[in-house]
Amino acid sequence: MTADPAKKPSVLFVCVHNAGRSQMAAAFLTSLSRGAIEVRSAGSQPAEAVNPAAVKAMAEVGIDMSAEVPKILTTEAVKESDVVITMGCGDECPYFPGKRYEDWVLEDPAGQGIDAVRPIRDEIHTRIEALVTELLPARHVDAQ
Repeated sequence: MTADPAKKPSVLFVCVHNAGRSQMAAAFLTSLSRGAIEVRSAGSQPAEAVNPAAVKAMAEVGIDMSAEVPKILTTEAVKESDVVITMGCGDECPYFPGKRYEDWVLEDPAGQGIDAVRPIRDEIHTRIEALVTELLPARHVDAQ
């Protein structure tokens, strides 16, 4: 089976609880790529719900994450992704040769208030803008 050159790039964001960082990253990438990138997020030990401070912080920038739920990390999700970005899950993410792996060191928003979550959100936004530019070089992130 040969790879389809027209296939959308796919990115998986992984953190332990899939309740804050990975959810914000997935929401930003979904929004900024306008559907041109397949986006997944998961956690090695998913929380019961998405962090309310993360939901509120994203709402402040016009992105609604209120319907999102933490998802369990599966080997299938890793296999199906071109880029796997981990955020503090250590060695719990399965490794497959040929995948691009990145580890983004970001403060964990768990248990923190909105004032502590905003800078984390903004750092994720900056990294996602760079990722979109890299994965979709013909597109402009700020193009309307």
